[in-house]
Amino acid sequence: MVDRQEIIHQLASPGTSKMVLLVLDGIGDLPVDGTPKGKTGFTPLMTANTTNLDTIARESELGQTIPVLTGITPGSGPGHLSLFGYDPLRYEIGRGILEALGIDVEVGEKDLVARGNFCTLEGDIVVDRRAGRPSTEENIEVCKIINSAIQMIEDVDVRVIPGKEHRFVLKLTGEGLDDHLSDADPQRTGIPYLLTKPLNDSSEKAARVINTFLKRLQVLLKDQPKLNFGLIRGFSRYPDIPNFNEVNHFRSACIATYPMYKGIAKLVGMDVLEGAGTIAEEFDLLERHYEAYDFFYVHIKKTDSYGEDGNFEAKASVVEEVDKEIPRLLALDPDVIAVTGDHSTPCVMKAHSWHPVPFMIRSQYCRKGVSTAFDETQSALGTLGTFPAVDVMTLIMAHAMRLDKYGA
Repeated sequence: MVDRQEIIHQLASPGTSKMVLLVLDGIGDLPVDGTPKGKTGFTPLMTANTTNLDTIARESELGQTIPVLTGITPGSGPGHLSLFGYDPLRYEIGRGILEALGIDVEVGEKDLVARGNFCTLEGDIVVDRRAGRPSTEENIEVCKIINSAIQMIEDVDVRVIPGKEHRFVLKLTGEGLDDHLSDADPQRTGIPYLLTKPLNDSSEKAARVINTFLKRLQVLLKDQPKLNFGLIRGFSRYPDIPNFNEVNHFRSACIATYPMYKGIAKLVGMDVLEGAGTIAEEFDLLERHYEAYDFFYVHIKKTDSYGEDGNFEAKASVVEEVDKEIPRLLALDPDVIAVTGDHSTPCVMKAHSWHPVPFMIRSQYCRKGVSTAFDETQSALGTLGTFPAVDVMTLIMAHAMRLDKYGA
């Protein structure tokens, strides 16, 4: 098997060029009739006022990416690994480790972590996977209840750590905790909750402990009005993965507001710049730290959140909010600007999907002048065609003149 990271490491060269990868999470969508602005056959990206993104598009090459494989719906972890140049089929990383690192949970050799959603049950039926999107303060209070009541199962220490809104991390510490487990999350509403299943003999203990935790949790939280159960997925231990900076000869930084995306950046070796709670504050951080790094990964979350909620108008409004900040990015004048998503999240589906993701890249070496706007249709017609998302990093590096010639 060809070692992609090794080849890139051999060809990559240090330099002074600046690169910004702007990821609008879940940006891809499907056209619908009767949009809030009365347009027919438009997506949120088409509906939004994107004067500045469209300016970049006219100076860019456009295309669309496939995060994993054609027809495969990706999670956020695989989607981002692809964008960073890691084959997600080779580096299969559970979402738990990303969520844990994102909220500064220490993960050691004896630890098994998982990403959790507080949810609402009626009987055994999941009626709301996100418990009405509670406040982080509500989350913290329920985590306190759990940690007071459930501290040890068999010989395994149990702890839940609150994240943002409905999210939390389950951390188990003990001997013999294998992470080959099925998700305890049905991924949709209107059906019963799931217990986890061991996927090999070594994971039977972990499955037993987790299922005991879930059964006790249901009893413990039965009187809570909304946050009365937890859905657990992405079981993982700490993986071995090549360092992003070492592979690419970069000084790289992540700017994000949600823990999971900070977690994946930390996992691959990026510095995480803290202090942003809004989109405008993310661009504040970019400006403040611009001289210190070569490569910036800037993540926008709410496009995905509103896609999952089926909120067409709100998703379009987030795009417009990003567009208003684009002049600040252009004023910095990076050598390369790439704009894309980690996957598509169509509002009509209220979920991630397999649809190709819009992509554009601007540099002085682009075949510009072909595209007129940044949207799904223009991306599908773009000069780059449809290509694997795992090629995004080499494309960025090529445009930054950071890759030497391969072969004689």
